[in-house]
Amino acid sequence: MGQDREKEQQETEQIKEVGSLELDEQGNKYHIQLLTIIGEIEGHEAVSGNTKATKYEHLLPKLAEIEESSEIQGVLILLNTLGGDVEAGLAIAEMIASLSKPTVSLVLGGSHSIGGPLAVSADYSFIVPTGTMIVHPVRSSGMFIGVMQSLRNMERTQDRITGFIAGHSHISQRRLEELMLDSRQLVKDVGTLLEGEEAVREGIIDEVGGIREALQKLHELIDSQEKTVKKDN
Repeated sequence: MGQDREKEQQETEQIKEVGSLELDEQGNKYHIQLLTIIGEIEGHEAVSGNTKATKYEHLLPKLAEIEESSEIQGVLILLNTLGGDVEAGLAIAEMIASLSKPTVSLVLGGSHSIGGPLAVSADYSFIVPTGTMIVHPVRSSGMFIGVMQSLRNMERTQDRITGFIAGHSHISQRRLEELMLDSRQLVKDVGTLLEGEEAVREGIIDEVGGIREALQKLHELIDSQEKTVKKDN
């Protein structure tokens, strides 16, 4: 009884601090790590205390721990983010993409801006029918020096983002840039808002679906990987 309560407290603390939970109840065939990426992606500077945030210094060690774990078989990533720090977002996306364990992402609500690379970093991606994604050019906050070098640096950063998305989805980098520079949709900015089916048609997300479909796909990927390992051995 005491051990169960202690485990429950640890899980509660893990959800609070890292937004993660192991889905490995007794009798469950699959040992899956659930990760949530919500609110603003926090970078080197802390966001407002009233803002929900995903801290990359929490997620990166957790992802490394998952890679080293002999128990965890797959990772399910739930996304509902307005974006945030580009460097932090790309760092998390690269970590997810480099995991050897099967991964599935599910966009709930939205996965905007730097949330795009995070959504496509998994082996397979889902978005709920009412989910949204906003793609737009890189923005700069704070002091900005108006010289050509600043523009080139922003273009290089944008190329890193579009290159990553194109490399981990079915949309071309050229088409993604067209969507980013569309001036007809967003009132105060250029860019494009894509709802569930539209994100799939454009090739950014693999499939429209919810938690049931996401877990089913992850189970399939885990089974496929285990069969391959057994065959090789």
